[in-house]
Amino acid sequence: MTRIIYINLAVFIIVNLIDVVCFLLKLPNAQTLSWLAVPADLNVLLHRPWTIITYMFLQKELLHILFNLLWFYWFAKIFLDYLDAKKLLATYIIGGIAGAVFYIAAFNVFPVFRPVLSESVALGASASVLAVVAAISFYVPNLTMNLLFIGPVKLKYIALISVLIDILSISSSNPGGHIAHLGGALWGYIFVVQYKRGLDLSKWFSALSDWIYRIFKPRPRLKVTYKKPVNDMDYNFNKTKDQERVNYILDKISKSGYGSLSKEEKDLLFNASNK
Repeated sequence: MTRIIYINLAVFIIVNLIDVVCFLLKLPNAQTLSWLAVPADLNVLLHRPWTIITYMFLQKELLHILFNLLWFYWFAKIFLDYLDAKKLLATYIIGGIAGAVFYIAAFNVFPVFRPVLSESVALGASASVLAVVAAISFYVPNLTMNLLFIGPVKLKYIALISVLIDILSISSSNPGGHIAHLGGALWGYIFVVQYKRGLDLSKWFSALSDWIYRIFKPRPRLKVTYKKPVNDMDYNFNKTKDQERVNYILDKISKSGYGSLSKEEKDLLFNASNK
């Protein structure tokens, strides 16, 4: 959960710092939004396929990122009380992708969006956040959350009202954003319904993320030790000492037989005979 929040904050700070530098130095606009936001135009998308992922971590306005991250934090905490972190990440990412697909499909299908198709882009974590909200709200639908000025409300009603607001807002401002929200919410709902039936639709994503993690995981450094070289005096001393022990063992054999030797003595005699 915290990593998702940190990535969103880092992207927000970097994008805005770039704009500040360009403004102060009177440089051309860096067009960071164009390269990170997902475009509705399929021809543009073909040249920027990574935007299906990057757009869900991109916020430009302070209130936008503040609302999204607070909403995500509250519901992610509840999510992690019942499901694990891998499913949270999968819900966030796949929900964001579902939101992008809904947005792109709507702008290419409905005639009302054709005049703005070529310049329309979507950005923000809202679709991913709505996926998390819908998933946990329908996983524990009767769990209550205390809302400011309202009081305790069951999660299922929060999710349903959020979806209803997005549907009614499509004809007003930011239709692409509201359509993307619906895509994220739909994924969260489908994921939970199937998960309750015993089918984990996020399993492939968890396996993929584990594989990527193993690729980029730092390998342990090889530890090399060096033996201190033995000088001639030490070598002759050790050789004499070993020979004395061998002589003692041979004398013991002559008096008591080979069977009287300990395992250590037998090993030493064997090693001496192979030198």
